Amino acid sequence: MNVLGISANLMSLGGVAIAIGMMVDGAIVIAENVDRGFRERRNGEDARDVVAKSTAEVIAPLIAAVAVVIIVFLPLFSLEGVEGKTFRPLAASAALAMTGSLLYAALVAPAMAFGLIKPPKHNTSGEGAIAGVVKSVASVFVRARLAAVALALGLLVIGGLAGSRLGSEFTPALEEGDILLRVSMAPSISLTEGRETSTRLERRLLAAFPEIDSIVSRIGRGEVGAHADPVNSIEAFVALKPRSEWRPGLTPTDLRAEISEDLESFPGIRVNIGQPIAMSVDELLTGTKAQLAVKIFGPDMDVLLEGSQDLQSILQRVSGASDVQADQITGAPQLVVSVDRAALGRYGLSVEEALDTLSAAVGGAEAGVLFEGVRQFPVVVRFDENRRDNAQTIGRLILESESGARVPLSSVASIRTVVGPRQITRENGERFITVQLNVRGRDIGSFVADAQAATSSQLDLPPGYRVEWGGQFELQQQANARFAVVIPITLGIVLLILLLAFGRLKSAILILLNIPLALTGGTLALWLTGLPVSVPATVGFIALFGIALGNGMVLVSFMDDFARQGRDHNALAIEAAGLRARPVLMTALTTALGLAPLLFATGVGAEVQRPLATVVMGGLVSSTVLTLLVLPALHRWFAPKPGSHVSVLETEHTHD
Repeated sequence: MNVLGISANLMSLGGVAIAIGMMVDGAIVIAENVDRGFRERRNGEDARDVVAKSTAEVIAPLIAAVAVVIIVFLPLFSLEGVEGKTFRPLAASAALAMTGSLLYAALVAPAMAFGLIKPPKHNTSGEGAIAGVVKSVASVFVRARLAAVALALGLLVIGGLAGSRLGSEFTPALEEGDILLRVSMAPSISLTEGRETSTRLERRLLAAFPEIDSIVSRIGRGEVGAHADPVNSIEAFVALKPRSEWRPGLTPTDLRAEISEDLESFPGIRVNIGQPIAMSVDELLTGTKAQLAVKIFGPDMDVLLEGSQDLQSILQRVSGASDVQADQITGAPQLVVSVDRAALGRYGLSVEEALDTLSAAVGGAEAGVLFEGVRQFPVVVRFDENRRDNAQTIGRLILESESGARVPLSSVASIRTVVGPRQITRENGERFITVQLNVRGRDIGSFVADAQAATSSQLDLPPGYRVEWGGQFELQQQANARFAVVIPITLGIVLLILLLAFGRLKSAILILLNIPLALTGGTLALWLTGLPVSVPATVGFIALFGIALGNGMVLVSFMDDFARQGRDHNALAIEAAGLRARPVLMTALTTALGLAPLLFATGVGAEVQRPLATVVMGGLVSSTVLTLLVLPALHRWFAPKPGSHVSVLETEHTHD
């Protein structure tokens, strides 16, 4: 990580946490097989030969299994943008950790096993209690293969039904411990009035919510920053007290909802409530500090304004919508002066003369130069501020023609006060207006689906106008689209590795059957815990691919070799399940223990890691059970013929 410039942060350490349980899998498999070799060795057989033979039996499928675990993280390296910055460190740290574990398992673990595992004085080939239980249960399914198929199909159906009820989102909301309020006031408000409004807002919140420690507000934002804000915009940073001092049972989500409800009755403002980091990320993505941004594109600002108001009304009626706001593009008072060319011509005046006079009165004209030593400063003269926006004062401006006639501006121009556009926003040269909102009480994916259905049926826009959905939903769609391309490619690479390791397509297919069975457990775990599918959950499914494949590879390797030796199919399947029960259960347990801190953590960042740990933990249960029970039952239909060739990467297993 140091060489690659990867820092120790929440995501990179999360990758190590994912891999910490799997890193010992290779050593467990080798140590367990060496221990079995010592218990079953022949009289007079050298301990060094036993270690070498036991290691050779499992090293090929073990290397392939760890390589598969590393390769399944490839889809995460393909992510770009925010999701790539977030999850590439996780994939890199996990892949590096598994690479180190592979080197240890292949080079160091056999020597450590030879030095630390003491051969028993007598042959103790009897099976343990765990292996006996697994063999008893596996024998039931091996002799009733249709029951095994029914179990697998039943779990797949249940997992599919659970998956169809899952929501979706980009990433879970990260609880930062503070709140950021984005307050919009009337576009024509003065700085003084804005400051007073901000003070009243702060006092109201401090009096109503004892969980608030302090509030720091900023009115407007200078042009030197990332985004300039006018004086009708307030950003209030709300620092919260420690959770121990909050009202019992109050969650951060509940607190934000209560603040939103309380400020609905505050006159003259519109409020968007979020968290500092989350709103900054949203602003960088879409220019709005909200989870979702719906943009209407089109040429006419009046049509855009009307469409945004209709869209705002539609979205407010969708369940889960909160802080729905359309852009304030109007509300700025303007003084419009339209000259009458015919009237100017009657007085012998030109349009240029009239506009120059108006420009000098409002914008100022240089009347002289002030010298201070060698320095000089222009002297600019114009109307004072309270006269520059007064239509009557502007109308009394005197225009003097070449003939000496003195004509007031109001005689040759119409002067009126209108409410004009405050801003005109463009994207790729095209005008648009944004309706922003947050989603509370449900996942973003299902909300957008309902909102899109309501919009398509109720929002009527003229030809040439279109609606685009952005924000976190857009990031989620981009990540899903990339996964849809990269994951099949990754599975193709995994299939090639399995073909190289086993030399048979049937064995590779049998191992790949472990993937949907493992996904069933992960899907059920998400459904039972009420978590939606998100990018962290997808990362968990990707990690689950490698774990499930690794468990199946060593088991199938044993069963294939027993079948080549001509053993009875039922007997070899039951025996292989018993032999691999202890290492499979140990590897699953170590992985689960490694993920337990992520599953039960409550600190900052725990929300991002919890879906990942939930998926892997649930998938481990289904994958482990089905690996030991279903794969042995199905192996008869995928077994090699007696005496068939062994893959170049395999070493024939022996078991007396």
